[in-house]
Amino acid sequence: QVQLVESGGGLMQAGGSLRLSCAVSGRIFRTYAMGWFRQAPGKEREFVAAITWSGGSSNYADDVKGRFTVSRDKAKNMVYLQMNSLKPEDTAVYYCAAVQGAGYSDAGKYDYWGQGTQVTVSS
Repeated sequence: QVQLVESGGGLMQAGGSLRLSCAVSGRIFRTYAMGWFRQAPGKEREFVAAITWSGGSSNYADDVKGRFTVSRDKAKNMVYLQMNSLKPEDTAVYYCAAVQGAGYSDAGKYDYWGQGTQVTVSS
């Protein structure tokens, strides 16, 4: 079992920055990948970014490339999402997720999810 707890969400003006954190506990193996997803009201959950636990290989959704950076700290069992140049359309609940395998963009492949943290970007 893997437990995930997100933190760091909040209200930010457009153009600002936020860093989300995901505390990972339980049995996380080097074959795992960690993903960040988001869900805005009335919309489906969408992929944001992912990173492999072992090698740190990352991938991003097109609309966050160059603005968001995913990272992990294996010593602290933490995953981060640094979000810069925030836009109102980034407003959503952000979720951390874990999967045994690659950093898939398909939410259905992930086995473990956190409870989410709200990010609101005002114009």
